[in-house]
Amino acid sequence: MISTAIRLARVGSRSELIAAAFMGLGYPCVMIAALIPNIWLFAAATVATYVSDWYLHQRGSYLINRLAKVRAGLSIRFLLRELLLILLLARLELAEQIVYYAAVACFLLFYGLQASHGTLTTLIRLRRVMPVVTRNVDLGAVRIPDAPPKRLLSRAAEKMLHLDVFAVAGLLAWAQTGTDALGYAGILATLFFGSGYIASLVPYIRKGRRIPGAPAVLDALDGWLREYRPTVALYFSGSRDSAYQVNMWLETMANIEGRPLIILRERAIVPQLGSTSVPVVCVPGGVHLMNLDLSTVRVALYAANVGKNIHMLRVPTMKHVFIGHGDSDKLASVNPYSKVYDEVWTAGRAGRDRYALADVGVRDEDIVEVGRPQLAPIRSRQATPRHPVPTVLYAPTWEGWDDNPGNTSLLLAGENIVRRLLKAEPPVRVLYKPHPFTGTRSSAAKAVHARITDLVEKAAAQRAAEPRWVEQAAAEQADRAAAHAELVRLEARLAELSVSGTVGDDESEESRASLADPARESETATLRREWNAAYWRTFGWWEHKVVTGSEPHLYDCFNESDGMVSDISSVVSDFIASGKPYAVTDSAELGVDEFKRQNTAVRAAVILSNSAREIGELLAAISGGAADPLAEDRRELKEYLLGPDEPTSMEQFNAAVRALAAKAEARNQGVAQKSAEPEAAAGLNDSDITGVDTAVGN
Repeated sequence: MISTAIRLARVGSRSELIAAAFMGLGYPCVMIAALIPNIWLFAAATVATYVSDWYLHQRGSYLINRLAKVRAGLSIRFLLRELLLILLLARLELAEQIVYYAAVACFLLFYGLQASHGTLTTLIRLRRVMPVVTRNVDLGAVRIPDAPPKRLLSRAAEKMLHLDVFAVAGLLAWAQTGTDALGYAGILATLFFGSGYIASLVPYIRKGRRIPGAPAVLDALDGWLREYRPTVALYFSGSRDSAYQVNMWLETMANIEGRPLIILRERAIVPQLGSTSVPVVCVPGGVHLMNLDLSTVRVALYAANVGKNIHMLRVPTMKHVFIGHGDSDKLASVNPYSKVYDEVWTAGRAGRDRYALADVGVRDEDIVEVGRPQLAPIRSRQATPRHPVPTVLYAPTWEGWDDNPGNTSLLLAGENIVRRLLKAEPPVRVLYKPHPFTGTRSSAAKAVHARITDLVEKAAAQRAAEPRWVEQAAAEQADRAAAHAELVRLEARLAELSVSGTVGDDESEESRASLADPARESETATLRREWNAAYWRTFGWWEHKVVTGSEPHLYDCFNESDGMVSDISSVVSDFIASGKPYAVTDSAELGVDEFKRQNTAVRAAVILSNSAREIGELLAAISGGAADPLAEDRRELKEYLLGPDEPTSMEQFNAAVRALAAKAEARNQGVAQKSAEPEAAAGLNDSDITGVDTAVGN
């Protein structure tokens, strides 16, 4: 019931639900108290609305955004409270008092101050927006002034509005005691602090505090590009939630031969980008991108098929490659858009065959098999599970952009899968890691995700109460406490390194400060490995767990699990690198034979129906031994999907980059030579004419 209420209220936790309830009940109580009138009820209800409103803003609650959509935004809520205070004073027969008129004037002036404050904060933010955002790029040629202190601009409107609390408190005290001085003191305090807030912002609109114009910034960036001379660029455009698609390529770009560059198109992606030493340039404007000096880039890599790719694809001096953000049998893996690229790089032979079967215009000679460099962290299967209770990962993909039942197992089979795993005998541990996009399009998928989360959490609580696991938890209590302490230490140090790497209160200051620091990058990588090891030790190897967010990474969940249930997605192809048993749900009910015919990655999988009654086959295979008849099939499928183990994927990838860069260079030289021939011919003709004229003159 509580989970349903949380979902309906658009909040993310029980504490947010309580705050939402206080806020929802508080405003009617404020109105009733004003009408009765009752000062103490009004004061109590007002405090409840202030505190609950503040708390929901602190938590970034989705409910707050929804209230703004229905014309019940922050300013309206504050205005309503102030109007009800005026009503309370009138009902208390104080409307003929001078303090009453001062209160009305105060709130009118205060809203004037808010207008000035909003204008200033907007102007400051606009004047600090650069045409590009960078990381690991030296823009020393551009004078970027310090940003205003974060306390001035962070949630500025909320802070300004809350300054009315002095006037509200003072006027309530005046109404209760009859002491005019208390009312005047509250009014003056609100106007004084409001004016002071505005005065503190004024210095930051001066000319000396402004960011240089776009031409100066772009000239500096071009100067850096001419000096750095990038040779390979990873290009990415997408929504904030799609940042994982570029993050999966960061380590590969760091290990690539040549001078790599990452080009982003949306500012919202930059804060979501993982730690990297590779130079990053975010260029939101298409015109700005097309005017950048990228003449030294010979290979451009594309992780997604999106419309903004055209701004880079138009450059003929570089070769363009679609590398994608995963390898699967989904239709997205054979998108006809892929025809626009010079080459399409796939992990193994399966990708090549997939394009041939789809017949979408991608020629076989334009496909290159390069393996999957990102899969290096995935550990291979051990002979038997590491713990007495095996771990099964359920990692469904999201619902997709249409209602095809084959998109995800979540809607039709998700709860059946999880229930059967939770009731399995002998017992298993369940890790549930949903796709980041789950529920973004389908409210039904979001509801199922909430129910599965509830199932796993309840099962975890029930298991924790069983005597066997109580005893086990007691035995490991010291280690878990140490792991928790280690996690706190590591997170604190990672936070320090993050701040030292991105100093600044806005993106322009971060662009100025976030230069590459190999020592910091190395320490960060080490700490993240230690964090991952500590994270899994903070709870028992028998405890069910819902794993969301970017950390721990999906591959860390692979390494922690002994088997997996998933859908037709790149998750399956990646998991095959581990050699562990896996199951895939035939949600569209194609039948085992047809499902395997259409989807290469499931040919070595246990195929589940929507009832998930076949889950026992997976659990038997996880236990090892003769009960795993698909072990050899998985080994063969791994090579077919992901390519050979030798040479390594990174070596294959670098070889493909070198070969394509050579093609780009040959093309550019050929074009230059062809352009030179007519010029030479024109010069020769001019000489002939001159010679004839001379002869005639003689």
